[in-house]
Amino acid sequence: MNFEQILPILKNGGKAVRTEGWGGAENFVKLYNTITLDSGETLDVTPYFLINVDGEGEGYSMWSPTPCDVLANDWREVD
Repeated sequence: MNFEQILPILKNGGKAVRTEGWGGAENFVKLYNTITLDSGETLDVTPYFLINVDGEGEGYSMWSPTPCDVLANDWREVD
């Protein structure tokens, strides 16, 4: 799939990953539009992407797609 095809999946709460081009630690990207506070209250926020890079011990990092990511045709949905 290309980025235009995977974006609706991300907008609906799915996870996506590129199979080629990423070095290996990048597990998946997910779009977030809410945060949950320690009090349990959920707040709407400006949407943002997080990438799971757990293989490097970093957990999650902010992510913005590069031109290579946007033009890639090897995106796939993951569980």
